[in-house]
Amino acid sequence: MKKVINNPNNVVDELLMGMVYAHPDHVKKLDGFEVLVRKNSPVEGKVALVSGGGSGHEPSHGGFVGKGMLDGAVAGAVFTSPTPDQVFEAVKAVTGPKGCLLVVKNYTGDIMNFEMAKEMAEAEDLKVDYVVVNDDVAVEDSTWTTGRRGIAGTVLVHKIAGAKAETGAELPEVKAVAEKVIKNVRSMGLALSPCIVPAAGKPNFTLGEDEMEVGMGIHGEPGTHKESLKTADEMVDHLVGKILEDIDYAGSEVVVLVNGLASTPLMELYIVNKRVHEILSEKGIKVYKSMVGEYMTSLEMAGFSVTLLKLDDELKELFDAPADTPALKSL
Repeated sequence: MKKVINNPNNVVDELLMGMVYAHPDHVKKLDGFEVLVRKNSPVEGKVALVSGGGSGHEPSHGGFVGKGMLDGAVAGAVFTSPTPDQVFEAVKAVTGPKGCLLVVKNYTGDIMNFEMAKEMAEAEDLKVDYVVVNDDVAVEDSTWTTGRRGIAGTVLVHKIAGAKAETGAELPEVKAVAEKVIKNVRSMGLALSPCIVPAAGKPNFTLGEDEMEVGMGIHGEPGTHKESLKTADEMVDHLVGKILEDIDYAGSEVVVLVNGLASTPLMELYIVNKRVHEILSEKGIKVYKSMVGEYMTSLEMAGFSVTLLKLDDELKELFDAPADTPALKSL
């Protein structure tokens, strides 16, 4: 294992402190907890947004803490759900009279622990609700999941629900917008290489020299199948084809998010984006805006995912709203 780390047991705490030192105008760390919150938390007059999950997906989720997105991000151990008390501390730190919305990716541990934290917060008379993101069309049930997994589409939930919260909307309104995004966002990815969890010190799955895993999850969970390496266009054709089978995008405007899993060069992601645009153009689907880069990674895994979000006027306006976070500025 070759990694730029010290003690594998300290990677999350050192990661978060490094983020605070890099972005002191945006985030601060809660003492004694692996939680980042907005520097000026709690923000008066708005619903708070809290998300999180296992570490190893940077810039998700701490990189999206700031104006127009998250108020708090909870960091579990690498690829491990954060504990209920961590989530509870995040909620307490950022929640005002308007309440808090938890944005949870669909993994069994995340849902259980965020639900427990919600109950703990409600016992303290805090208003809390939650939504579950399940944008991955690859598999219906998988390791750690009942139903579809939550992957890179979660970032678009953060962006749009965060923008709604900044308007001063009430908790049910922010939840409704988040659920609208979830209903209209779909993703699928593939992996070209495994990743190494620091505490394990070895790859979490194996692939042959000329092999890729289609539908791979962001923790290395199995996808739909392994097959020999294909061209970029063939990879994209398969992923986008599966997404388009899931929702009727005909005549729609969409946001395209091409997400790198950490070891895929930006050059290759732009090649992917080119083919995504070609497919959508051929099918009469208009691309409103594109996002290309690393938004939800998997340690050093090579590969990428494609996300499409079907827009209406409300979602378009909120997508365009100002954002100022370490990893995402106004689009």
